[in-house]
Amino acid sequence: MPLTFQAEPRPILGSVMSKARDITAVLLFLAAVFPALQGQSSETSNRIQLRFDTEECDAVLAILDKQIAGTAVTGSDWQHLFDTEPYVRLKKREASFHRDFTDDDFKKFVLSPELITKRSQLRRTLDAWKQTDLAASARRDLTYLPEQAVIKAKVFPVIKPKTNSFVFDTATDPTIFLYLDPEESAASFENTVAHELHHIGYSSVQSLAEARQKDVPANAKPAVDWMGAFGEGFAMLAAAGGPEVDPQATSSPKDQARWNHDMANFNSDLVSLQQFFLDVIDQKLVGKDKIDQKAYTFFGVQGPWYTVGYKMAVIVEKRFGRKTLIECMLDPRQLLVHYNQVAKEINGREQDKLALWPDELLQKIGESSADVKP
Repeated sequence: MPLTFQAEPRPILGSVMSKARDITAVLLFLAAVFPALQGQSSETSNRIQLRFDTEECDAVLAILDKQIAGTAVTGSDWQHLFDTEPYVRLKKREASFHRDFTDDDFKKFVLSPELITKRSQLRRTLDAWKQTDLAASARRDLTYLPEQAVIKAKVFPVIKPKTNSFVFDTATDPTIFLYLDPEESAASFENTVAHELHHIGYSSVQSLAEARQKDVPANAKPAVDWMGAFGEGFAMLAAAGGPEVDPQATSSPKDQARWNHDMANFNSDLVSLQQFFLDVIDQKLVGKDKIDQKAYTFFGVQGPWYTVGYKMAVIVEKRFGRKTLIECMLDPRQLLVHYNQVAKEINGREQDKLALWPDELLQKIGESSADVKP
């Protein structure tokens, strides 16, 4: 599943050119993005529309600079912050979750001693993040998406009280909000954005996926819909850039250790997911709320939707190629079928056996192992 999103039908520069104070930010953005676009085909560039907007962070840091210098913070300083698109959209998103906050609430946060002491760290982090090549991340993602996919998104680093990151409104204005975390390196930031951009690209071809899944039996549809959460594994693979690249290469040692531990539980996690799917199909688990509640337990920090999805994706790509893997993205039932075939081949020659999806499940979702063409 994605973080949380939102988008407007306007060009990359949008309305920023209408405000003189934004020109510097625009020039910095162009300087970062245009070199990355050089050498790519016009077809690829037409499929990518990104806007990297750091204005909220810049406005907060400008206020902190004045505080440190002992200079008065004016009403126009605050208004500039409150007029930035990241701030406006953040308020809208929080309100949608009934977590409304006021401008006065945010003023108190910005002027808090805790934030002031982090000013230098926040600035260094933002400067490092500004050097990342997000256009390259998007191009890498497109190699793991159907040719009809497009990536149109805004990326908003934000300084805010809550430390979460999320994607907002994939349907109309896909936007990735990323908490400006001094503990997150530029490489880790880039990997996180690449992961979320893959989700955005996949969401652009939902109609194709729906067409591929028209024959799903009615009782199996909720289960197959949740199989789409294996997209977390696809996004891990796409963000890394290939099956030979460590998907946790940019992560902290703690995150790497957790990932390795969870990957070691692949077989048991696959069996747990298998039981979840069968319980849904056999109506032992009934009602959207109950189904969703159980399904969300498989997210964790990077739980089975990530680890099982990733390992199946790697196995399928290595055996059948990326084109077949992309087809599996459009119908996750085929991911299970193709994985099973390769797992059986591996089990025939390896001592450590891989868990298989049972024929009972494949039949109930309208598939069978016989559907795979070697």
